[in-house]
Amino acid sequence: MNKIQLLSLIAAISVLYSCKEENKSKNSLGDTDVIPVKISAVSALGLARSINATGLVTTENEAKYSFKIGGVISRVFVEEGQFFKKGQLLATLNSTEISAGLAQSSLNVDKAQRDYERAASLYKDGVFTLEQLQNTKTALDIAQKAKEATAFNERYSKIYAAADGFVSQKMANEGEVVDPGTPVLSINETRGNDNYLLRVGVTDREWSLISLGQTAKVTLDGYADKEIDAFVFRKSQAADRALGSFQIELKLKLKDVKPAVGMFGKAEISTSQDENVKVIPYSSLVEADGDKAFVFTPDGTGKVKKVPVTISKIDNDQVYLRDGLAGVNEIVISNSAYLNEKSTIKIIR
Repeated sequence: MNKIQLLSLIAAISVLYSCKEENKSKNSLGDTDVIPVKISAVSALGLARSINATGLVTTENEAKYSFKIGGVISRVFVEEGQFFKKGQLLATLNSTEISAGLAQSSLNVDKAQRDYERAASLYKDGVFTLEQLQNTKTALDIAQKAKEATAFNERYSKIYAAADGFVSQKMANEGEVVDPGTPVLSINETRGNDNYLLRVGVTDREWSLISLGQTAKVTLDGYADKEIDAFVFRKSQAADRALGSFQIELKLKLKDVKPAVGMFGKAEISTSQDENVKVIPYSSLVEADGDKAFVFTPDGTGKVKKVPVTISKIDNDQVYLRDGLAGVNEIVISNSAYLNEKSTIKIIR
């Protein structure tokens, strides 16, 4: 290769390299760092206000069954998770001491009865005074009432189910000594499938917007493919000190579903108040994280501004905003992912 050919090759390579570098700095429109975008007007819409909350499944009535008197547990006839019927025997105490107390009270009544009858005879004969007769009658009455109290306690040495339900927790076992009133079984009452609730926590403001009877839609994690109808059944009148929120109970309208107590659920409660929200396309969102996101708005000639927004809900390709875009009329709805506040844009109508 001669010198002239070598110089020509070097010149050709230089031209090609410079063209490549030039193309890197240009976009398809031939403008350096200019990004084509589409914009859309921000629209407002009046929607029925809804409140989103989460909580756990429970039942309408919960109870802790215990013995009225203390003693040694003889039998516990149910296990955790087991269903039972109203009137079913659930647990008993050892009856040895109870039977002895009942027999003793019967003997006391018999003795007091004999004393009273003897005193009545002696009073007729003028040997006993009226006061002595009255004292024996009082002793008889006391013995009879003591027997009634012992018989009452004997009936409550057994635990019977007050309603249909199931055992959520077994707190004591056979052979344990329990004091009067010590919980033995924690139960949840059920009446078919119409006794299940979702207990959710709400804020002060949300609590004031919720009324009894308002409808709700519930989704349980255990049945994610089923949307369950519900309504507001109860409102707490005091904040839960442990959770720091107000409790709302939603009664679930179950059909073929029987959830477990403690199952996690999400609820959307419809309120009677309307809410004015701004609606934007889903494609306009950037850096979405939970209910927080950003959008870009045209700012002057060929520039954009990044604005934070708070999402209320997303419905298909529409986003309803709870907050943000005050005073903003237009937003960028295409190529938002390629923008930053230093970008230059060209609006395509």
